[in-house]
Amino acid sequence: MKFSTLQELAACCGEDQVTIGELMLSEQAKESGKSEQQTFDAMANYYRIMKEAVRKGLEEGVTSRSGLTGGDARRVHQYMNEGVPSLGTEACTALAYALAVSEINASMGRIVATPTAGSCGIIPGVFVSAQERYGWDDERLVMGLFAAGAIGYVIANNSFISGAEGGCQAEVGSAIGMAAGALTELRGGTPEQAVHAVGLALKNSLGLICDPVGGLVEIPCIVRNGFGAVTALAATDMALAGVRSVIPSDEVIGVMLEVGSAMPSKHRETAKGGLAQTPTGRRIMSELYGRKTKDGGENR
Repeated sequence: MKFSTLQELAACCGEDQVTIGELMLSEQAKESGKSEQQTFDAMANYYRIMKEAVRKGLEEGVTSRSGLTGGDARRVHQYMNEGVPSLGTEACTALAYALAVSEINASMGRIVATPTAGSCGIIPGVFVSAQERYGWDDERLVMGLFAAGAIGYVIANNSFISGAEGGCQAEVGSAIGMAAGALTELRGGTPEQAVHAVGLALKNSLGLICDPVGGLVEIPCIVRNGFGAVTALAATDMALAGVRSVIPSDEVIGVMLEVGSAMPSKHRETAKGGLAQTPTGRRIMSELYGRKTKDGGENR
């Protein structure tokens, strides 16, 4: 790639007079040795999978293999359709769609990891709801996915995208930043505004721990995807309004690396701390696995 930081990404777009999505499509094609059309078509297939996960999660309703989660996307969607949600219809739709995709993941359905399975609902929730709201065609959203991919590339190579390495800030936080930056571009924002959206979004998730109850990507992962979609919308609006990330976005990514590296292992996907070790979390783990360690903790 011809860029390694968000600052370089925006500068390259300015030099070449292209969007972030267009630049990433070109760079990805070069790296893969495939044509731009082949590269685009592969991403288009990913977007179809995302839309199908949204539809399935809402229309069919799913329950996770553990039986712990499922149906919340439909509950939120029904609540939205029956009244006036506090978030407003548009944000509530993104929330419901993000929950739907996360529930599909928990039920072992087909999703696209964006950037991980644990954060798979945020970009589809934001993108599919925005497509319906603004009447965009699929091709526009596919280019948005390339923009999100460019942002994710920078984050992954300068910090983390894995909860086991950097906590949930690395998974859900990265997905929020990717969604916010890409949506800013889709809404007509400049590359510089998109980069600010990333920083604004990431700052709001710094320090978020990864504490899956029972070691499963369900509690609290699914609801964090819903909240994440709403945060991405907020960061987009801030950036488009001219709000800037006073701490440069690349520096925010560096802070995420610092915070994640200092995070105790019990708060990095081990289920040994946080919500996973509350009385209810421990009870759920015990019921799921039926065994306890000598010190009262549960084996997985």
